[in-house]
Amino acid sequence: MIIIRLVRYGRKRVPFYNIVIADRRRCCSGKFIKKIGYYNPFCVFENYKSIYIDIKLLNIWLKEGALMSKRVLYLVNKYKKKYIC
Repeated sequence: MIIIRLVRYGRKRVPFYNIVIADRRRCCSGKFIKKIGYYNPFCVFENYKSIYIDIKLLNIWLKEGALMSKRVLYLVNKYKKKYIC
């Protein structure tokens, strides 16, 4: 099963997340199929976006049958009007 999920990067207490397409069976190994965006909850600069998602790739994978995790679904709905390209 294919899932759209967050992968945590960054150092301690300063998280940075990549939004990736991954196979649910291989998520423990850290392998993923495609990176489609990022989410930076501690974005301190006004010029930079705190979230970016490639909507074209997201829609393609959703049509193929991929499922979004709860957190990714929340982020897409929250930032849909502002930042998602």
